[in-house]
Amino acid sequence: MNFYETSRQATVLGAGMVGVSCALALQAKGWRVTLVDKREPGEETSGGNAGVLSRSSLLPFNRPGLWRSLPQMLLQPGPGLKVRASALSNWPWLWRFLWHANRTSFEKTTVALDALIQLSWVTHRTWLTQAQSQHLLRENGWLWLYQNPSSFDASEFTREVLQKFSVATEILSPQSLHELEPHLAPHYSHALWIKDAASVTHPEGVVKAYAQQFINAGGIIQKEEIKAIAQHPNGWQWQSSNGDSHATPNLVVAMGPWSEKLLGPFKFQNQSNTRSNAPSEKTSSLQIKMGFERGYHRQFKPVEGVPLGRPIYDISGAYVLSPMQNAAGENIMRLTTGVELAAQDAQPNWQQLEEAENAARRAFPMKEALPSSDWMGSRPSLPDSRPVIGEMPGCPGLWLAFGHQHIGFSTGPGTGVLLAELMSSESTSIDPRAFGVDRF
Repeated sequence: MNFYETSRQATVLGAGMVGVSCALALQAKGWRVTLVDKREPGEETSGGNAGVLSRSSLLPFNRPGLWRSLPQMLLQPGPGLKVRASALSNWPWLWRFLWHANRTSFEKTTVALDALIQLSWVTHRTWLTQAQSQHLLRENGWLWLYQNPSSFDASEFTREVLQKFSVATEILSPQSLHELEPHLAPHYSHALWIKDAASVTHPEGVVKAYAQQFINAGGIIQKEEIKAIAQHPNGWQWQSSNGDSHATPNLVVAMGPWSEKLLGPFKFQNQSNTRSNAPSEKTSSLQIKMGFERGYHRQFKPVEGVPLGRPIYDISGAYVLSPMQNAAGENIMRLTTGVELAAQDAQPNWQQLEEAENAARRAFPMKEALPSSDWMGSRPSLPDSRPVIGEMPGCPGLWLAFGHQHIGFSTGPGTGVLLAELMSSESTSIDPRAFGVDRF
């Protein structure tokens, strides 16, 4: 095997939407790829989301005006944001997160995220077709609901940004909302129909379908827990929990909220871009600080004959209610909450989920909750609300793809495509500079 063939081998750590996307995109360019995770594909954070694929996700949470509303958020936290004491201990991330709530950073982030979302959307459609999973896709947008005129007026900045990016939307009156979703309770003064959006009926099923497509094309999946990584004379190596070491010329870290813990204590020995040269004596540590936008969900049996046509986002209740299906193909309703800022390993606080359920039941009829359906996941968020996608400076062969906050499902495929282009030294579909690791 020659050097070119050897160099086009990679191991991807993490089998969520982002990791599977990286593996699938690399494979499409002729790479030999191994995908590693301690669980089956899509069974961690990627499986617990609302299933929405929307250009409206270009809006980061840390936007202009956040500083003005921060005191009220901390003193009277609403259902959309809960700040736990454990989040305050992560003050370096929190400070930088707040620092990026300025116009310049916001504009750079929205442009970058919109490009990544649009690339992901095109890729999703292609991959769903290849995986024969088009039946999981629903292309009728989603709804933002406002209970009173003041809450709608407060969304003016958001609507202006969506208009600036030519995101297709339509403002609905109570009557037109009723015509679109006749089973919603009639207590909304306005609704915004985001038409540049789709949703999937089984998020975990989508990830598994992509993973199966990867396997069908010759990809390898190893089910092992990753404990550590290290540099290797011919590239990199990762160590499993049982102590085994595995070498690879290229290593992709796409472990979502677990990425910082894997990389944080590691000291990188700076190398030149030529593998044959000896490493220098200089070392550097990764300075990426990660916060965790934790979220909860609960699933319910639907009321027979009372359908919901698309996901709804109740602004005041700060929940998303999505019509979905389980692995057996049975119809369910999934309720997802707003954001909880907390340490990744902090104990769950189910109160936010209870509040969301109370609000959702006032809006739409549902039966009892499904047993053992309560779930919590940690969404990894970087200070500027953009993921890192690219090679670690000074460490040839170490590639990073994480930090997608709560929109990894909407940005995962684009991340995979962009990373595969960078790793293959090709022209890129979108500008990669906003996602570069060197910004940290």
